[in-house]
Order: sequence, then C-alpha cells, then structure tokens
Amino acid sequence: MNIFRLAGDMTHLLSIIVLLLKIHTIKSCAGISLKTQELYALVFVTRYLDIFTSYISFYNTIMKLIFLGSAFSIVWYMRFHKVVKQTYDKHQDTFRHYYLALGCLALALVINHKFTVREKLSLETKANNHRYKVYLASGAELETWNVLWTFSIYLEAVAILPQLVLLQRTKNVDNLTGNYVFLLGAYRGLYLLNWIVRYFTEKHYRQWITWISGIVQTALYADFFYYYVISWKNNQRLQLPA
Repeated sequence: MNIFRLAGDMTHLLSIIVLLLKIHTIKSCAGISLKTQELYALVFVTRYLDIFTSYISFYNTIMKLIFLGSAFSIVWYMRFHKVVKQTYDKHQDTFRHYYLALGCLALALVINHKFTVREKLSLETKANNHRYKVYLASGAELETWNVLWTFSIYLEAVAILPQLVLLQRTKNVDNLTGNYVFLLGAYRGLYLLNWIVRYFTEKHYRQWITWISGIVQTALYADFFYYYVISWKNNQRLQLPA
C-alpha cells in the first residue's frame, strides 16, 4: 500500500466522520441527499459482501466493516430517526437515482472485469510481509462477484450526482456539508495518484474500468471544487450557482 492509497482511505473515512458528526451531534441532515447515501450503501454491499467468504488482511476487513456500518447508519438516521428525518428536504432531493443504479447494472453485465485472482484463488501467498488466505469459488459465483464488483465501481462514479444536484438547488451550503463533499472528492483524487504510482511500480497493473470510472467521478466534482476553493479563499459561505 502506497501513501496515496492510505491517504485516500483516511480522507474517505474522515468524510464519513464529518457527515456522522453533523447528523449525530446537530441532529440535522439538511443539505444531505438521501438518494446519494442509499446509492453508497448499495455500492458497499455489492463490493464488500466478500467479507464473509475471503480474508485479505485485518486492515481490509476493518475498513469494509466501517464503510458498510456507516453507510447503513446514515440511511437509517435519515429515514427513521424521529428528529433527523424531519430535517431532510425530500422535496428538493428528487433525483431519480434508481435510473443510475439500473444503468450501471446494465453496463456491468455487458462490460465487466475479469476474475480477480488475488481475491478468489484457494492458496496462500506472501506480499509485503503479510500472509493472505483466500478461497476457491465456483464459476457461477465468480461471475456473480465479477458483475457485482464492476457494478459497484460504475455506481460509485455517479453516486454523488443526487448530492451535487441538491446542493445546486439549495445554493447555500453549510460548512459541514461542504467539507463532507470536498473530502469525498479529495479521496477519489488521491486514489488517482495511487493508481499512477501503482502503474509505474507494479508489473502488469492495468485496471481500465476502475481508472476510467475514477476519472469520471473526479470530473463530476470539478465545478464544486472550484466554488469550494473560491469560498475558502474569500472566507465566505459556500454558494453554488443554480
């Protein structure tokens, strides 16, 4: 693991902490898109269900549990907490997110990753002074995991869209919400650097679907980043154009 991968993971984790801080302490989800949070929950479920069938490392397992648990906690707060749910603006958060999910699923069925040997073969290897134990799966299971994992990559790339649309509609963005979205974008930017490092340091490292999806995801934040930096330089509240 290089420094950019670790920094990306920590930035992603920090974004979740910022959001949970807003929801749990202030008891408000104003400016937060439930549609985006539901998409992220779907991303983590389809990507990390292998937590029950394969073991990569302690770090890997803990991070998967954190992302799964936090995603569903946020959705629960916004849907069912008697105080928090009253602050959710469902009239502004109207993006039809199921179209994104269906489109990503269709794309994953047509264009998907080949079976990843590192996570599924029944063998033990040593790398970076750690021993990894992984397990054999059937052909049908491998194909299912392949499609689900690719679906999660596509969906993560566009899951932020309902959130960005909501922020444009509300225009004025509070500090915690702005910082949350900025950290999410920064996490993906750091992962781009991680992929560049791995490309030049690892033999045969090619993941075109992941790379292209990551570039698309980062590009979606470009407009937000611009106004975020402007507001930070001018010490003003973040405002987005309609």
